[in-house]
Amino acid sequence: MIEHDAVTIAREVNAGRLDPIAVVDAFDAVITKRNGTLNALLDYDGEGARAAARDVSKRLAAGEKLPLAGVPMVVKNNIFVAGHTITQGSRLFRDFKAPEDAIAVERARNAGAVIIGIGNCPEFACKGQTNSPLHGIARNPCDPSLTPGGSSGGNAAALAADFAPIGLGTDAGGSGRRPSAHTGTVGFKPSFGAIPYGPGFPEPFFNVSVIAPMGRTVADVTALFSVLAGTDPREPDTIAIEPASDTFDPARLRIAFSPRLGLDVPVDADVMEVIAAGIDRLCFARWKIAVSDPVWPPNLSETALMPLQTAGLAALYAPEFKRDAGTFDPDIAAQIETGLGYTGRDVAAALEASRLIKLAASAFFSGHDLLICPTTPCVAWSVERLGPSHIGGVAVPPRGHAVFTPFFNHALTPAISIPCGHGRDGLPVGLQIIGRRGADWLVLKAAKAAEAALATNNARSGVKA
Repeated sequence: MIEHDAVTIAREVNAGRLDPIAVVDAFDAVITKRNGTLNALLDYDGEGARAAARDVSKRLAAGEKLPLAGVPMVVKNNIFVAGHTITQGSRLFRDFKAPEDAIAVERARNAGAVIIGIGNCPEFACKGQTNSPLHGIARNPCDPSLTPGGSSGGNAAALAADFAPIGLGTDAGGSGRRPSAHTGTVGFKPSFGAIPYGPGFPEPFFNVSVIAPMGRTVADVTALFSVLAGTDPREPDTIAIEPASDTFDPARLRIAFSPRLGLDVPVDADVMEVIAAGIDRLCFARWKIAVSDPVWPPNLSETALMPLQTAGLAALYAPEFKRDAGTFDPDIAAQIETGLGYTGRDVAAALEASRLIKLAASAFFSGHDLLICPTTPCVAWSVERLGPSHIGGVAVPPRGHAVFTPFFNHALTPAISIPCGHGRDGLPVGLQIIGRRGADWLVLKAAKAAEAALATNNARSGVKA
């Protein structure tokens, strides 16, 4: 039963061929066996999930049709889930009980999803590795000595370990996509505003963070996004996205492949080899792909954007930091201290960098329908390190693994990571597909077609320089 995707579970539960309590029992058995090692789920409540499953049965008996009927779902530990302890991985919120559901959680529950656990995340979801002083280290099911990445690492680890078919994460700089790449799962960053974000905690990296549907397959993610997307008067940033098309013909689209996203950054050879082989398979499947790099403003990198996160953390938590810096994860304390040192001019410069990224992405997508690039330049690394020390044989800073995702948060565009193959030691490599803002359904359809093509063993060179 645990091998079923979300679509299959919902179909069989709606048809009465599958008992939603039996579904919870099947996933519960896996969680009980593996979560002690992986530490992916927090606040796990099997009996609460069974109670929710019984409610799904009652709703179906009353004649409702539920698009996610009985589907177990993980929710990241920075998203409000009424009645659950939601801490953001911080000692400041050790005993915080969410007073209400976030709109996305509300919509998922209304669709019949069953919350089976809360996904571990680093403090304030502001690290590319999933650990915190409050909840400890989340580990990668592919190899528990390795990190699943962050900050939606608990979600990604839970999905890869078959604790649930779907998850709700967040993504402010790649937090839903990079952990998916490192665990062989699927992470989708929708257009900014496609899914209502709150109510919930204040967001340090405001105006770029989104709710990120996650799953084991593109079908899982699509099923979840289908019930989450849509405007809501409670969230003024929500937007209506372009309607879904009935067809997807990659031979008629302008699709670009950018090996390094037009950035001067190192990539591990095994990752580049896997991505190149994936592009070959797409070309064999009649995708029309040409090599083309986005043109970003000169000398622009994620470093220029980080004052927004660190100053945001300082704005939210400076009083607690000044009272006792030891309350915080040392990595987060360092970010807050850095943020306190920035001037208004520094923050304004970061906001201008964000604006220039939007303009550059808009210019690129005026001539292209889709962009393909690696999700990350490396595979997963040790849980003992904040980031890999070297990539492509070059020494890199702790955020060197995160270079290919943040720009699309600032561009406000949809981007998805899907499994592409395996690099060194058999570790997963992710392929990222990006579209213009509002073209979420096009990106999802492309991801589904790519997922099918990448599952084949046939490959033939076809990329045009």
